[in-house]
Amino acid sequence: MKRLLAVFLILLTVSLSGCIGNAAEKSGSETTTGTVTVTDALGRTIEVPAHVERVVAAGPGALRLVVYLNASDMVVGVEDFEKRYSFGRPYIIAHPELKELPSIGPGGPGKLPDFEALIKLEPDVIFITYVDIKTADEIQEKTGIPVVVLSYGELATFDNEELFKSLELAGRILNREERAEEVIAFLKSAQEDLLKRTEGVEPMSAYVGGIGYKGAHGIESTEAGYPPFAAVHAKNVADELGRGHKSIDVEKLLEWQPEYIFIDEGGLKLVLDDYRKNPDFYNSLSAVKEGNVYGILPYNFYTTNIGTALADAYFIGKVLYPERFKDIDPAEKADEIYRFLLGKPVYTVMADQFGGFGSIDLSNGTVKNSLPTSP
Repeated sequence: MKRLLAVFLILLTVSLSGCIGNAAEKSGSETTTGTVTVTDALGRTIEVPAHVERVVAAGPGALRLVVYLNASDMVVGVEDFEKRYSFGRPYIIAHPELKELPSIGPGGPGKLPDFEALIKLEPDVIFITYVDIKTADEIQEKTGIPVVVLSYGELATFDNEELFKSLELAGRILNREERAEEVIAFLKSAQEDLLKRTEGVEPMSAYVGGIGYKGAHGIESTEAGYPPFAAVHAKNVADELGRGHKSIDVEKLLEWQPEYIFIDEGGLKLVLDDYRKNPDFYNSLSAVKEGNVYGILPYNFYTTNIGTALADAYFIGKVLYPERFKDIDPAEKADEIYRFLLGKPVYTVMADQFGGFGSIDLSNGTVKNSLPTSP
């Protein structure tokens, strides 16, 4: 059980981060100057105001964590990225008012915030992700505003101690400590439920294609060690390739012949386009012939949309092992997750944007939205 839960902790995409020091958030002490000393994800020691009221969040996933902590009302500016791509990220769907806030810079992977915009907005704290110590120190020095680096973990996972410590750290700074503990407990409980439901099953073989990785990709884009598969004890045929994001030679699918194929709907348009060019290839796959091709919501967009990843896992479990999930309606479960993390049910909107949970007919499929190929 512990080994399987550990597997579930490892996710796709980028690898940037560090560890939060043992002297982190809860060891911070208020000083006579009205500040609290904390240690961030890079081990930097920072003094932040004891009573924070205004914040900004820059970099992939930073704003999402603030929303999870029920602190969106403290945000005074957002990146242009958050305004430009308003689909596919449930935290923006649930809180469209964030798009109306002033800009703090372009946003997007590897792009720094606008220093002048930050100074003008006068936030008490800048939360940021995926930067190194030198960059964090530079932003702090040039703006005069405390910069706190948060982390999603070594491989941008949605469940590991670095993520949890970042939630605790941000919760400490935002006076949302109790909420942080609630979020952590909720995520752990959901994952434990998934593992318990599928304990002892005869694993079904599966493949996931169309995985987003720095943009949208087609059927060849997959993930070894795919967490939703690990959570429900599915046999991921791509696991033989190692770990992390993989771009396969599609002929491998003919060799593997997985019983089920799941398509990340962020890349579904590319898959459908490819099907029209190569129908014979797809129709030679047993999963296609048996009608075992299913769509799942994209969750890797500006790093991990944790709630969507969990919702995908419940749907995958329902498809592979219906008896173990007979009490679960995947759409209702998705909204239960979204409602807890974001305050609003947004599955219907996500399903309208991408297709939602269900079987896919490659010969007649359509798609409304797709992840950008170069965000």
